[in-house]
Amino acid sequence: MAKKSTDKSDYGADSITVLEGLDPVRKRPGMYIGTTGPDGLHHLVWEVFDNSRDEAMSGFADDIEVALLPHDRVRVVDNGRGIPVGIHKLTKVSALETVMTTLHAGGKFDNDSYKVSGGLHGVGVSVVNALSVYARAEVHQDGGAYFQEYSQGKKKAPLKKIGASKLHGTIITFEPDVEIFKEVQFDFNKIVSHLRQQAYLVKKMHITVLDLRAVDEKQLKLDGVFYARDLRLNAPSMSFYFEGGLQSLITFYNHHQQPLHKNIFYCEKLDIDANVVSVEIALQYVDDINSRITAFANNIYNAEGGTHLTGFKTALTRSINTYARKANFLKENDDNFTGDDVLEGLTAAISVKLREVQFEGQTKAKLGSMEAQSAVQSVFNDFFTNFLEEHPDDARAIINKSILALKARKAAKAAKDSVLRKGALDGMTLPGKLADCQTKKAEESELFIVEGDSAGGSAKMGRDRRTQAILPLRGKILNVERARIDRMLTSDSIKDLVVALGTAIGDVFNIEKLRYHKIIIATDADVDGAHIRTLLLTLFFRHFPKVIDGGFLYIAQPPLYKITKGKEVRYAYVEEEKVKVMKELGVEPRDFEKSLETDSEGEEVVENEEEVTEDDAKAKKSAKVNIQRYKGLGEMNPEELWETSMNPANRVLKQVTVLDVAEADNVFSTLMGTDVSARKSFIQSNAKLAQLDI
Repeated sequence: MAKKSTDKSDYGADSITVLEGLDPVRKRPGMYIGTTGPDGLHHLVWEVFDNSRDEAMSGFADDIEVALLPHDRVRVVDNGRGIPVGIHKLTKVSALETVMTTLHAGGKFDNDSYKVSGGLHGVGVSVVNALSVYARAEVHQDGGAYFQEYSQGKKKAPLKKIGASKLHGTIITFEPDVEIFKEVQFDFNKIVSHLRQQAYLVKKMHITVLDLRAVDEKQLKLDGVFYARDLRLNAPSMSFYFEGGLQSLITFYNHHQQPLHKNIFYCEKLDIDANVVSVEIALQYVDDINSRITAFANNIYNAEGGTHLTGFKTALTRSINTYARKANFLKENDDNFTGDDVLEGLTAAISVKLREVQFEGQTKAKLGSMEAQSAVQSVFNDFFTNFLEEHPDDARAIINKSILALKARKAAKAAKDSVLRKGALDGMTLPGKLADCQTKKAEESELFIVEGDSAGGSAKMGRDRRTQAILPLRGKILNVERARIDRMLTSDSIKDLVVALGTAIGDVFNIEKLRYHKIIIATDADVDGAHIRTLLLTLFFRHFPKVIDGGFLYIAQPPLYKITKGKEVRYAYVEEEKVKVMKELGVEPRDFEKSLETDSEGEEVVENEEEVTEDDAKAKKSAKVNIQRYKGLGEMNPEELWETSMNPANRVLKQVTVLDVAEADNVFSTLMGTDVSARKSFIQSNAKLAQLDI
């Protein structure tokens, strides 16, 4: 275990500031963790980890471990200074108990204790404690080891000393309260993904993630054990350690991409002004038309960017234009590159650390600190200008990429303007194949994107004409993963869809003009249908992300089976439901598996043996159970399609959401891009997870 800074003179019980009590957390947990669903559950892990990570950011720790334990418990360990255990002068109890049981109590309100903080400013661990049915804090410092246990935010007993210890650090163990969380199921892969990103953001910080949930508890003896990994148990684990910081992150993001230049640009500058502690930036251009920019403030991912991203984009555009003019890539009468031109194919990461950080909103999705904009702009402009001068081959590749983007932008604008002009001026306000709905209120309107004219015909006849519109597609649409807008709009299917949505596309996209607040992809339940659905999802993810973000995109789930017994008709959407329906109809699975036969119409016919033994032919006929397997929506008549897939009272819709933009981007790049080896590797790695209908 590495020895870290031992200067603790400024971090004692007096450093802990108290603002208010804990009671509101259990009453309104959503105010503190966003949701009591899976995201909120994992947010508990992030909050405890953030405290340990902040110790590392301040130079007092370099080794953090997160372990998933049996009984839905999580254990987080760091080798930092340890939460102070001295008596707090205001609360009259230990500083540890104060931090664990009092909202808004922590060392992060004392500027002398933490130079940089990324957590909820001391709120985090107390919120986790309040929402846990069990929590335990163990502290090693000043030659001793101490612990205290809690339940639902309240201490179970006073702070106790375990004994002597030569170690230093904190161990927090918690078990989420099932009264708060509907389902307690931690996702090991989700935790690994989040902590890997954090390891990139704090250079030379070692992170270990262990999944010990399936380990025999007789082997899992953690009393007196600091790091659980020292037990060397046979369990899933991942470790991360990166000396390159954001350089390593760019290499990871681009591992399936073709870089356009060899050298990854990287810069870092410390102690820029009174508030900006550091600016760190890395970038590399790849052979792609999409850009991938991730921005962080105090190690918190800012999904909506903010002032640091604005400063970066401004400086990038200015630096490339200045160099291109100076090196004669752009002539006197040539247009300057726009921001979109220089972003094409860019993979970049920006990280700023501030003493006082301000976010817009509780989710911290957007940085609002204005000091970050000028700091990033100044630092990046100086370092990137030098990079272009010192690496002329790399500079040439970057400029040529921007020139291609500029030409494509002009061509795309001409094509786009042509489509919009035709739509607005030539009477083609809506495509001919679209059967529009009667209402003009977007919040009431639904657009079904269906596969083929057959399904389109049934859908048009079975729909609610007042609120439901139908747009049939002919075959598979263009794969837009590497297609620019001018190429996309040569596809009639995509052009029809763009016009039908009403939002336009590209730089003139306007989500306020969306004509339907439910856009439903309805494809067949076969391989071709899945491919068409994936192509449409690629289109929306790349060119209509705000439609997904707004919660407007859905996938219809039509039934797989129609099960009929006499006059009773039932539908099953998955295999398990089929078995359940058969049991409810009085036929056990073992019976219908043995007596399965096929009638003249290709339907499965099952006879209930108890009923067919009766002499009454009518009773025998009524005992037959017919199972029809649907392969496509076109097989359904309008009544069936309405009843199963279009009637809001009965249908099953899956809302499309993006939980991790970077991971989603990687999946689309892998599956829909040009790297065949990466796609083959993905398919081989995930083959066992596929649900095939053969």
